[in-house]
Amino acid sequence: MAGMVFGLENPMMTALQHLLDIPDGESGLAAGEKQGPTRAYVRDARAMVATPTDVKELPGAYAFVVDMPGLGSSDIQVQVEDERVLVISGERRREEKEDAKYLRMERRMGKLMRKFVLPENADMEKISAVCRDGVLTVTVEKLPPPEPKKPKTIQVQSRQWRRLS
Repeated sequence: MAGMVFGLENPMMTALQHLLDIPDGESGLAAGEKQGPTRAYVRDARAMVATPTDVKELPGAYAFVVDMPGLGSSDIQVQVEDERVLVISGERRREEKEDAKYLRMERRMGKLMRKFVLPENADMEKISAVCRDGVLTVTVEKLPPPEPKKPKTIQVQSRQWRRLS
């Protein structure tokens, strides 16, 4: 039943559901056998695929515009990992009401995530994030371009030679 989508069995969904049902470290494989991706890896990969993002380069900054529907500012995390990896994540949870029975669920629930390796000219100290109407905008300012090195001028001195007589 887990692999059923609109009444049809979908092998890919069945495989994903099977991976999600196995707790990490309990695959039942003998020592030395190759194990498939972990449940956390599959969950994160699905979250990254399902999080649409626009990346823009502006004259003085980079802008990451991410759709985060139904999430408030407190539900969103913006972090920098490994000095240059921008991680944007959040999780949308199902609204639980005891007296309500879902007849159809089409809105996406679960984890939203994207990772971006920032370029060398990104200023890691000047990152800001603003969420408005379900759209998160993360701005990473650029470092000023290095000033061109000016050639060093060396003054030439003249010396009088003394004759030896």
